[in-house]
Amino acid sequence: MAKKTANLAVISNNSFEAAKAVNLQHYDISSALQTSLQFNELVAIFSKKIEHLLPHSAYVYSNPEFGLEIKHGVFTQHYCNYALKVENQQLGELKLTRHYRFSEGDLKLLESLLCCLIYPLKNATLYHQALKMAYTDPLTQTNNRASFDDSVKREMSLATRGDKPLSVIFLDIDHFKSINDHYGHACGDVALASVAKWIKENLRSSDLVFRFGGEEFVILLSDTDRDGAKLLAERIRASIEQHTLAYDMNVIKITASLGVSSLQVGDNLDSFVNRADEAMYQAKRNGRNLVLLAG
Repeated sequence: MAKKTANLAVISNNSFEAAKAVNLQHYDISSALQTSLQFNELVAIFSKKIEHLLPHSAYVYSNPEFGLEIKHGVFTQHYCNYALKVENQQLGELKLTRHYRFSEGDLKLLESLLCCLIYPLKNATLYHQALKMAYTDPLTQTNNRASFDDSVKREMSLATRGDKPLSVIFLDIDHFKSINDHYGHACGDVALASVAKWIKENLRSSDLVFRFGGEEFVILLSDTDRDGAKLLAERIRASIEQHTLAYDMNVIKITASLGVSSLQVGDNLDSFVNRADEAMYQAKRNGRNLVLLAG
């Protein structure tokens, strides 16, 4: 049997007004959706609330702005897709699947029910956009120090509970003050943004990079042991060294010094982080453009 795909629908204020006139079921769904600002929870609540009205076996919610793809259930051959949008704001895409076709009546009902989901998704989007801004360094578009403080605690807890390795890399741009002194702070800003870009090019999707302060960056590596972290640090160091920064008719070579540590039994936040930081400063004392493992 051929797949059934609904035409891509954009949910607008007009359809939302139509949904307001529907029965108490819509009120129940809308009320339940006011309890969370988390995308995964909103989609799960919506799916649960509509399953007796519109049976389905699985859903997928994707939102490229936040790198989300949330999947749940048993996926079968028939599906319908809806792009969600309100007031020119993209809110992601929802797909429902089941083992038999969605009728035209099913699709009209779903479009009406989706109106209950739109504004909770909009509120969640605004909330997560605000969080993203609060945790993002505007110059380098990496995570900032506040984000690191939260992330490292979470990753240490997950690593300890799951008995998995966790590593951290501290990176400091060599002779950064001389770049600012010789070429100006605008050039220094370009150098910082460029180094951040070169770091990101070498990372996995699960790795996290932070601007720790000034010209210093930190890379947090989940499920990565000491040897794996050292290999990655060497790759990042070589990538930075091999690039050339062109600025205002000047050709500038940049290098960095890196220190690596891995989580050990009995570590607390300070001991885990400080070992990498000290290894980085030792790399600078040993001549710069080096990777050193913490003892």
